[in-house]
This record gives sequence, structure tokens and C-alpha cells, in this order.
Amino acid sequence: MEETNYVRTSTCLVESNGQGESSPGSEQDPEKTPKSAEKQERNDVDTGVIYKKKTYIQKLSLINVNRGKNNMLRRMYQTLYFLSWPVIFYAGFSYGSYLIWFNVLNGTSSIILGSAPYNFSSAMVGLSYVACCLGTIAASLFTGRFSDWLTIKLARRNKGIMEAEQRLWPFAACIVVVPASLILWGVGAAHNIHWFGLLVAMCTLAFCNTCGITLSVNYLVDSYRELSGDAMATVILVRNTMSFAIGYGITPWVENLGYQNCFISAAFIGMACAAVFLIMIKWGKTFRERSRERYWNLVIQNWEKGMGH
Repeated sequence: MEETNYVRTSTCLVESNGQGESSPGSEQDPEKTPKSAEKQERNDVDTGVIYKKKTYIQKLSLINVNRGKNNMLRRMYQTLYFLSWPVIFYAGFSYGSYLIWFNVLNGTSSIILGSAPYNFSSAMVGLSYVACCLGTIAASLFTGRFSDWLTIKLARRNKGIMEAEQRLWPFAACIVVVPASLILWGVGAAHNIHWFGLLVAMCTLAFCNTCGITLSVNYLVDSYRELSGDAMATVILVRNTMSFAIGYGITPWVENLGYQNCFISAAFIGMACAAVFLIMIKWGKTFRERSRERYWNLVIQNWEKGMGH
């Protein structure tokens, strides 16, 4: 993606003050006449660096000699290196732990809704995902307006200081809603409850899924804002690993335990995963403080290599 491969070098402008002297890095005066502004623009063009246009083959190259050490291997190393940072690893784990339950829902919805006593057609199974859309809309309000309001209120109680861990408190609702949704879905299907109950479970599970994704990413960005783009690759690596694993595990899990026992165990696992946010509430700030020097060293290195945004 060449548009993200742009080398962000800064240019120091030299502006004459009319007396044969110059001041490097001077900002443009907003009161300049159009003529003087046009003259400066012409000077900037004259002193600019002219680059030769790349050929199509050069644009496809995986290695850019002009980028120095800021290459693909360095970014790959950083993706793995960030796994040792507790906050980043937690963000990926939290993201993945909520996503896998929605994968479980996707993996069993056709089996449950398409079989007796519901006997939904393929079109009706697809239409049932409107419930998930409603849950996502509710979660967007919960993690948006409510989360911002709660964070501001907690910051005021903390003498006006906003801590990244304050973003995590809405996870408290998921400790209850995740296991309740899984039990309603799996145990309800085992006991042939009305189909509306299963759609409620789909709605609330989608609500938790969206909350988990949004709050996890918010926590990451608030913790390491300058490295959040690079750290997101690590988060996605953890998330995809968990999602890949559950895709292979859900079918034998259900076949060996049955709907009831499978989803009761899933409910307690989901509750345990959701409760991990309490550990970050307690020690998250300590983890961030320990990584402070490493964080700023990497930020400075990225700036020097033209990767500061």
C-alpha cells in the first residue's frame, strides 16, 4: 500500500526578512499580501527536492531501499514484540474473547434454528440476525455516549485526571450479560423455548460482542496513542488466533456435551474472561508505567524514521 509508505520528511523553510537575514522554520504570517505569499510559494518550489517517479514494478517491491531500517521485517518484529506488553496483549485477548462467542453463535444458529421445533428456512435464519443489528445499535450508544459520560465522571472524581483504565468499567455489565446470553441461547435451545427467546439471546450477545471490541480498542488507544496503529496489528494477531481456534473447537464441543452442558460451561468461561478487566483496573496503570520508557523510545524511533502521524 504505497499511500501508507510515504516517507514523512520535514522541510525547513527559510524566509527572508528584507535585510539580507533569514529565519529558519518561520511560520507564515497570516497578514502577508497575496504577492508575498505567491513569491514564497515560488521559492519553496525552487528549493524543493525532486524525486523520480517509480515504475510499476518498483511500486510492487516489498523492500524499499529508501526507508532504511523501517521495513517490513522491523514492523513484523514489533508486532511480535508487543505481545510482551500486558496492556496490548490484554486488549487483544479481550477483543478475541468477546468475538469468539459471536463465532459460536454463527456456528450454531443454522443448526438450532433450522431444526425442530423451529424449522426456520435459510431466509428466516438470515432474517433472525436483525436481532444482532439491534444489539449492535444499543452497544454503540452504551460504549459511546454512556462510556464517555462515565469516563468524564470518574475523571472528575479523580481530581480531573483521566486514566485509561476508567474506560474499562462498562465491562462490568458484560460479566452478567455474556453468561446470561449463552445460557439463554444454548440451554434454551436444549429445552425448546420459544424462538423469540433465542432472538433475545442473539441480540444481547451481539451487544456484548460490540462492547468488547469497542472498549478494548479504546483502552489500547488511550494507553499507547502514538503506537496504537502498530499495536493494533498485535491485537488482531491475538484476536484472529482465538477466533481461528474456536472455529475448529465449537463443533466437537457441542457434539460431545450437548447444547445444555456445552453452553453452561461456555457461560462460565465467558464470565471468567469478562472478569479479567478487574485485573487491569487494579494493575493496568502499573503495567503502563513500567513500559513508559520503552514506549517513548519507540515513538522517537518512529518519528526519526518518518512514521510519526
